[in-house]
Amino acid sequence: MNNTSLKNKTCAVIPFFNEEKKIKDVVNQSLQYVDLVIAVNDGSTDKSEKIISGNDKVRLINLSRNFGKGFALKTGLQKAIEFNYQFAITLDADMQHPPEYIPYFLNAVKGNDIVIGNRLSLMSNMPFHRKLSNLLTSKILSVKCKQKIKDSQCGYRLFRLSSIKNILPDEAGFEAESEMIIKAALNKLQIGFVDIPSIYADEVSKIRAFKAIIGFIRILFKKY
Repeated sequence: MNNTSLKNKTCAVIPFFNEEKKIKDVVNQSLQYVDLVIAVNDGSTDKSEKIISGNDKVRLINLSRNFGKGFALKTGLQKAIEFNYQFAITLDADMQHPPEYIPYFLNAVKGNDIVIGNRLSLMSNMPFHRKLSNLLTSKILSVKCKQKIKDSQCGYRLFRLSSIKNILPDEAGFEAESEMIIKAALNKLQIGFVDIPSIYADEVSKIRAFKAIIGFIRILFKKY
């Protein structure tokens, strides 16, 4: 099965919060490789929504307030299941996840339920504190999941939608991405990885370090 045949079976789920600078480019570039973009507006107060509205290949979901990335991801993935797509690719709206790598994920989907982008092989551009955080959390989750988790924090992922009913996150924040990995391991899902570049430019991170650490610790000790 080639990427052309997979395109009609694949949608992109793009949560966003105040990303008016980059979101149009992310959406348009993603549509070269997927059939539909499900864009989840997580309470934006800028012009992001208006910039991408009116495109018949975009389904826009407007949340009533800023719930958090985990909540937005869950909302988008549930909509992808409702629309009967086989696969959903999740990526950020700030161009940290270059859409031209979507074919690499599609090539890796055979035999896997989830394919996760791995930036830790190509992380020369990653700020030191992010390298340290990613390496540490990936090591911890590898122990927790009893398998090698190459990059636990990367949100650039491809999901086989028939497999994810039991791994949708309960957490609303950024820790939801680690939660889904833990649930996937517990449910014996196959997790694959593809190398992608780490891209950091002038964007302002929306991760609040202390809150993210507390959330990560909470899911580590949570009983699923």
